Amino acid sequence: MTRQKLAIVFVAWFLACVWINSTDAQQQPNILWLTSEDHGPAMGCYGDALARTPNVDALAAKGMRFRTVWSVAPVCAPARTAIITGIYPSSSGGLHMRSMVSLPAHVRAFPQFLQDAGYYCTNHSKTDYNVRFPSPVWNESSNKAHWRKRKAGQPFFAVFNSTKSHESQIRARPHTLATDPAQVRVPSYHPDTPEVRQDWAQYYDGVSQADADAGSRLEELKNAGLAEETIIFYFADHGSGMPRSKRWPSDSGLHVPMVVYFPPKWQHLAPKEYAAGGASDRLISFVDLAPTMLSLAGIQPPAWMQGHAFAGPFQAPPEPFLFGERGRMDERMDLVRSITDGRYVYVRNFFPHVSQAQHVAYQFETPTTRVWNQLYQQGKTNGAQSLFWQVPKSVEELYDLETDPDEVMNLADSQDHREIRNRLSEALRAHILSIRDACFFPEREMIGRSVGSSPYELARDDSVYPLQQILKAAEFSSDYRDPADSRLADRLADPNSVIRYWGTLGLLIRGEASVSQHEELLISSLDDPSLDVRIVAAQALGSFGSENARGRALPVLASLADPQAQGVMTSIASLAAIEALGDRAVELRSMIEALKSEGPSPDERYNSYVPRLIANITGIPHAKE
Repeated sequence: MTRQKLAIVFVAWFLACVWINSTDAQQQPNILWLTSEDHGPAMGCYGDALARTPNVDALAAKGMRFRTVWSVAPVCAPARTAIITGIYPSSSGGLHMRSMVSLPAHVRAFPQFLQDAGYYCTNHSKTDYNVRFPSPVWNESSNKAHWRKRKAGQPFFAVFNSTKSHESQIRARPHTLATDPAQVRVPSYHPDTPEVRQDWAQYYDGVSQADADAGSRLEELKNAGLAEETIIFYFADHGSGMPRSKRWPSDSGLHVPMVVYFPPKWQHLAPKEYAAGGASDRLISFVDLAPTMLSLAGIQPPAWMQGHAFAGPFQAPPEPFLFGERGRMDERMDLVRSITDGRYVYVRNFFPHVSQAQHVAYQFETPTTRVWNQLYQQGKTNGAQSLFWQVPKSVEELYDLETDPDEVMNLADSQDHREIRNRLSEALRAHILSIRDACFFPEREMIGRSVGSSPYELARDDSVYPLQQILKAAEFSSDYRDPADSRLADRLADPNSVIRYWGTLGLLIRGEASVSQHEELLISSLDDPSLDVRIVAAQALGSFGSENARGRALPVLASLADPQAQGVMTSIASLAAIEALGDRAVELRSMIEALKSEGPSPDERYNSYVPRLIANITGIPHAKE
């Protein structure tokens, strides 16, 4: 080969390499997430005239906003667990607030896939996941993490989270208001008082400050010459930090803003409906974020991810529904599932015997919560304002967001809405079964039985967790409208402890008549092999049983309340039952005051709950030993 031909071949090879490298680079856009905490779509680009959010509004004007985005869970830790895995927290077992569970070996955090594809992945700086990862999720996760630290030419995925709109900022005093309290719209479920107006005004101030943080990050990107090289997302982690939004899986607790910007270079990766300055009616869930990020990077999302990519080459058609879920909130247990089609919201309460407003200590630090509770106790709240505190909750709730955006007019019993209710309830049931919702286990048993494995895998073993039967038992047990408690009694003899648990819970939920009728059976259940069954049986007998039955139930709860002897998880369940008994367990108070609050625990994240419960029962602040 002549030198001339050799030179031509070399040039051709060099140009081919340049083209290949250029093509590879074009397939890997930079991705920037600007996230914030505890706020719904209270932004100018979503039509809120009171909001002052110029930076996100400007991003929406050149990008696109999604009208209906749900965060899966109405509180930070499970919401972020959904984001990082692409799996519903109820499916992974990571639903309960500040819990910690293992994952199957094949499940990885989505930034780990991006790193394998060459991305530099940073998080500034909140994690708060309820699941363990055996290897690092981020190249760097700290308050110093930044895309600037990447190698030259390396694509980045970077998250910057603002805490300025967090619930804690709503109640921070003193505070100089920028928002006029007289101008806020007080939702119909809140009493209209100066304290409530101040909190709502302060909430708007926090959203403005989060917007300013986003503006600073956008300016950084622009100054670096990367604004038109980077796909940008702005969203919040769940709804407003105000009570009856945060922690509650209706639209007020789950609906968040999401604005996206795809520069011209990357618009071939945008959602099919993308239009500059436009809005999309596509329903977006937080479980969709992980597969979408992989799709944008040219990675086909793994089949185990339960979300659907809404951008990139692997984007899927729009989904017809979004799903929400609520489990334990700090020291308070609950089990709620919800669904929306974008207009109607259906809520199914599996623990109707506890109120929406269970006494979560952190929530009661907000002035609105305290003044609202005081007015309710004084009989000064109207029907819409009283729903938050009332027990029992409705088994089913149905709201039309078009006519009732505050979700206070329950249409579940409306004959005119029967078909809508049935359609949504059937879709919710199918969803629970399809994702193998692991949280119909009592939390203590779910954790204990998954040692060496994971709740995700445990819930897929039908010999241990026959979900069809368990869900049927949970649906019937929680529906106090059906008085057929003989079917509950049959479940107390079932060989499966989870079904026995739901049967026992069904008698507790139905109250005095059912407990009285089956008192001897419940007394027998005080010796059940399952500690969860024992605790529920003791609570039922302590609440509604005869004096003899109560006398036999209280020692059971006392023996299971000691975290040093029984472990933290058993102690949490037993102390919660004792607290629910109120004055009917007054003789246990001195024993509880003397308890040491530490004991064997699955993870340190659980360890604040026993001290809180002890303090709630005794009225004495209880420092962790």
